[in-house]
Amino acid sequence: MNATLVAVLVLAAGTYAFRLAGPLLHGRADLPARVQELLTVGATVLLVALLATGALTEGHGFAGWARPAGVLAGGLLAWRKAPFAVVVVVAATTTGLLRLAGVS
Repeated sequence: MNATLVAVLVLAAGTYAFRLAGPLLHGRADLPARVQELLTVGATVLLVALLATGALTEGHGFAGWARPAGVLAGGLLAWRKAPFAVVVVVAATTTGLLRLAGVS
């Protein structure tokens, strides 16, 4: 086996073990309320950072205005509790139409 395959297998086993630890340890460890609150806020911050990075950058630079506009359109629909398929289609259509109109 080459090093890449070994790395993939080790990472797969680690991911499986990490996911299995949740159900196995459920109820055995009590976290203080403040720690649970910080974990929830931390997860939200990480998701927002991922969204911002994906929406605003491409490579090492700004992605242009079409992509953030599409993300904003999809975000507004998601906030209004539109079906997921509608959110994705509207976001992609908004981005595509803006790019077609020459907005990069």
